[in-house]
Amino acid sequence: MKVALVSEGTYPFAMGGVSVWCDQLIRGLPDYRWDMVALTVDGSERSIFAPPDNLDRIVNVPLWGSGGGNRRGRPPASFRSSYAAFLNCIVTPLDPRPERAAVERSRFLLALRGLYEYAEEGGDLSSALTSNDALTAMMDAWHGLRVADPEPYLQPGRTLERAVGRAPVTGGLSLADATQAAWLMEHMLRPLGAPPVQADVTHAAMNGLSALVAMAAKWRNGTPMLLSEHGIYLRERYMSYLEEDTPHAVKVLVLSFFRSLAGAAYLMSDALAPHSAYNRRWQLRNGAAPQRMWTMYNGVSPESFPAAEAEPTVPTIVFVGRCDPLKDLHTLIRAFAIVHEKMPAARLRMYGATPVQNLGYRGTCMELIADLGLSGVATLEGRVDDTVHAYHSGNLVALTSISEGFPYTVVEAMACGRTVVGTNVGGVAEAIGDAGIVVAPRDPAAVAAACLKLLEDPALRATLAAKARDRVLERFTLAQSLTAYRDLYERITTPELTAEPAPDSADAPRPAIVGRAAVRRPVGRAHVFPYEVAP
Repeated sequence: MKVALVSEGTYPFAMGGVSVWCDQLIRGLPDYRWDMVALTVDGSERSIFAPPDNLDRIVNVPLWGSGGGNRRGRPPASFRSSYAAFLNCIVTPLDPRPERAAVERSRFLLALRGLYEYAEEGGDLSSALTSNDALTAMMDAWHGLRVADPEPYLQPGRTLERAVGRAPVTGGLSLADATQAAWLMEHMLRPLGAPPVQADVTHAAMNGLSALVAMAAKWRNGTPMLLSEHGIYLRERYMSYLEEDTPHAVKVLVLSFFRSLAGAAYLMSDALAPHSAYNRRWQLRNGAAPQRMWTMYNGVSPESFPAAEAEPTVPTIVFVGRCDPLKDLHTLIRAFAIVHEKMPAARLRMYGATPVQNLGYRGTCMELIADLGLSGVATLEGRVDDTVHAYHSGNLVALTSISEGFPYTVVEAMACGRTVVGTNVGGVAEAIGDAGIVVAPRDPAAVAAACLKLLEDPALRATLAAKARDRVLERFTLAQSLTAYRDLYERITTPELTAEPAPDSADAPRPAIVGRAAVRRPVGRAHVFPYEVAP
């Protein structure tokens, strides 16, 4: 078996949960051969992981380096027709009727196929996307927005533009806006112009731009496409643009592109492996077919995360993870201020590296600590080599994220015999179950109350900690995860094997691949949808 694993901005050039998962998957299936397709910034990144013996090569696809975009010459009709269809999809609001939305997703997928074929036949896709013709087409599409039947979009007192979340079409997109949007599209669509990978399976570790690599391999070679999702890529794109200093029209175009791409990837995939039931619900809402879905929880090796034999004498709350706005350390720090007021001996230790792009955010955390009078008792410890020591250094572990997939921090902490206070995002509640406390995100008072409850009750803390490790041993081991992926790889590459989705609940038995629902492998270069879509 040869697997091409695709990720954006993670393995092997950055630490984080997705990178750990990639490394585990490659090393855990040593009889398979692997290629790693890494979508990077400019190709200058250096690996921070020692390469496994069965990793044959790393294919670097730089998204943001120089290249293309000279705007010389006029793109041919084949490009112009595909790009017009592409633009029509992203300027038109998604029809709320599921059957019509499915048709729109299939049209977007066909438009992407046209852009891919233009690049495969030798066309300069980067230059075409930033050409004067492309800019004109974008402005024409924006200002020519028409919705044949507006009724499904409207509620009392709402205009169509408000209903679909965009500015009025008249005067809503300037030439400067179109230029910026075209520049972004050119970079984001670069995977379509890269040589398609050769493998038995293309496994995208996330939705979004990684899916373009898998699509190209399927169009070129008929390679089955498997899509995992740790967090919800589309949701995180929405959240990232909330604070972006970007013109409204550009935000609309970019986020509409991500929305269309996410739906197209669900349509194109032979199998979907969401990492929590929460993720599964998002996928279903955006057009995924339930008969091609398996909930695949992340797993850890229990022997690598032994249960702690003692607790620190000073009441200590621990966070383990990167310093990132999605982890919402501001809420954790504010919650700790409440804890510290009622329990002056308490300490907060936050372990984890700070990516370069988040140095500013780390600075705001330091300022908040100082402003709340917590200097010396709430500390940013930086990167730690021994995460087991980090988990053992606290009485409990807190995670106040506003977005997660199925976080390793939670299951690692539970394996170490530490109960967790976590926010109800992604698969956090599914992981914790009844072995910890789940609270609402962005609620410092709720986080503080949960932490105080555990710190003040050693018997409860000990009971939940023991239950947490038992829960990991029963449901979330690395061996279980690797077995499930091996089964899925074998099934989607073997037409005569069949499968059914795994249970959609953390309280159900560990996901297994059983039953009799066919998964078909496409053959040759013909474009084959995973299931039929009405014309």
